Amino acid sequence: MQPASKLERRVVTAAEQALARQNSVSPLDVLTGMGWVPPGLVTDWRQGRAPHLEAVAVVSADRLVDALEVFHRWVQGRGLRASEVEYVAATRDRRPLRFTATGPDEAEKAYRIHWTPAELTEAQRERMTTRQSRPPDLVVVLASRPFTCAGCGQAGGDMLMMEDAGPVCLACADLDHLVFLPAGDAALTRRAKQASRLSAVVVRFNRSRRRNERQGLLVERAAVEQAEQQCLSDEDARARRRERDRQRREVADESFQQKLAEEIGRLFPGCPPHRAAAISEHTGTRGSGRVGRSAAGRALDPEAVTRAVVASVRHEDTTYDEMLMAGVPREEARAQIRADIDRVLERWRRP
Repeated sequence: MQPASKLERRVVTAAEQALARQNSVSPLDVLTGMGWVPPGLVTDWRQGRAPHLEAVAVVSADRLVDALEVFHRWVQGRGLRASEVEYVAATRDRRPLRFTATGPDEAEKAYRIHWTPAELTEAQRERMTTRQSRPPDLVVVLASRPFTCAGCGQAGGDMLMMEDAGPVCLACADLDHLVFLPAGDAALTRRAKQASRLSAVVVRFNRSRRRNERQGLLVERAAVEQAEQQCLSDEDARARRRERDRQRREVADESFQQKLAEEIGRLFPGCPPHRAAAISEHTGTRGSGRVGRSAAGRALDPEAVTRAVVASVRHEDTTYDEMLMAGVPREEARAQIRADIDRVLERWRRP
């Protein structure tokens, strides 16, 4: 399918990127890739804090239907194969998640279908479906303020679990026999979780970033002790592997930043080479969360690359930062410097 409208281009781009990244693609992948369902709100839905996916979308249900119609036409043109995946909430009852407010069973099923390349073997497809259908982790929140447990009515402690009735303490959540394992040692965390019959991810809400951030795990004490013994037995080998991985990431990052700088030069031939290199290094830094590390940025999508260039011009070639320091509202400041940005971009678009 050759995308014609803006909606078709956005749907196809999101679908192609998801398929290339993970060898499968689903309606949820497409909607999050388009930005129509923010990942943070998807987390709320997966944890049972939203009645259905439509409730956390930033567009109307009709727009979601339009996007999925385009997506299914694209799927048919690609000859992909379907596998149905279970979606259950990260709650103790593991109830099925709903996608629509009042949609029929056919609409719900359409959301649960994941599409994979036809060349995958049946065993590969089955392993992928099993992994994707695995129930999500239970989530415990570090309390930011005192709370009253909705179960026992007593003052809660440092951690809580959100349920339909409200926050409940670990005792009422039947998790108070677990111990807290702080994040920081990936091997220890992975092994302790594997050894623990029951576990929960512990998160804290970051107000500045407006999202929950992982702090560690609740696991059985015996699982931690077993994991510690395993880690001590192969510590040297893991250290050597970490060093090899670090070197490999550095090479990959340098290669990506070089390709990103070349793409900036192609889109903006008038941009000085040293500036293109600086933009690619800044926006392509691993773990920065900037546009260069997004799925679209890693795919060198022209729109994503242009956004990275615009961000650089905004901060380096206008008085935007000074206006923010003077207390000018962000949207107002952006409106005032828009013409300055356009002039720089127009100059850079010329060889």
